[in-house]
Amino acid sequence: MRVPSRSPGQQPGPPVSPTAPARRRPSGTAPRRLPATAPDLAAYRGAVAELLVEVGALADAASTRARQVLIDERLREPALAAVLDATPQGLIGARETLLLEMARYQPNERTSARDLTALVRIYLLSRIDVFWWQDAPTFVTDDQVNGSAELVDLEWLRRRDLLRFRYQEQPATTLGRAARGLRRRLRPDATPHTAGLLFRRARREVVALLNDIGREFATTAPPATPPLWVTSLVRSAEHQYRLRRLGYAAMLPSGHCLGYSVDVELAWFERFGARDALAELLLARQETGEISVIDEGQAWHLCLAPSARRRLRRAYEAEMGV
Repeated sequence: MRVPSRSPGQQPGPPVSPTAPARRRPSGTAPRRLPATAPDLAAYRGAVAELLVEVGALADAASTRARQVLIDERLREPALAAVLDATPQGLIGARETLLLEMARYQPNERTSARDLTALVRIYLLSRIDVFWWQDAPTFVTDDQVNGSAELVDLEWLRRRDLLRFRYQEQPATTLGRAARGLRRRLRPDATPHTAGLLFRRARREVVALLNDIGREFATTAPPATPPLWVTSLVRSAEHQYRLRRLGYAAMLPSGHCLGYSVDVELAWFERFGARDALAELLLARQETGEISVIDEGQAWHLCLAPSARRRLRRAYEAEMGV
């Protein structure tokens, strides 16, 4: 339930150092001016869907040049250009980055981009995150994530039963990884098959969003369905580059590195008959403008909309009693 904030006070969680994330812009560039009217995101998503049909028809290696021409032409169409030109890279920068991502693409077992069409979808829809939060500071290093006062410790909240979602951390030791592997062999479907969180920290607004989604999911999913499962939260740009080297479709810039994007498990809930209920719930919230959604297969990527930030911050403060 969303209720007005009480008087502000100390947020739950252990004290952290005041290390602030850094704002990163290309050297010698000025902030881009936002358009006088907000781009039509529904039209943008529709144009992306149409483009993906054409990209899929040119998926073979012999069509590389044709794909480049297609991308160059379609990205200039008003519905797509309106969003891309409003991002820090601008239309030309976004085009060049997408073409470079396509040229470097190598399918593998880790990436959520199972083919070129999925890569294009993930990249273009993730530009909504960047458009929304282009003035937010980036968490450049792991130390900035771990030391930021803008983030709260999920474990501190979990132990006090203040979370309506689940997660697991990445094992930090060889023994921990061996134990995780043994549990998966003994009970292969007990939890989603994900690496887990490197950082168990999140923005307060994101915690409120996930709690709200978790409560709604619990009321709409079939009986005995486990709670909402979060597979990724805030990341540093440093970690994003690590993921790219490992073959993941970790885009840059990314809403994860700003702290406003999360990934939630979808595929695992199929075995409980709850996947469609969760998908419908998330798409309905996108329709209201609260979040942006990207279907990445096993998990879905969510980004909190700036228009919902204040309301969710107040919901967090009310729920945590601060």
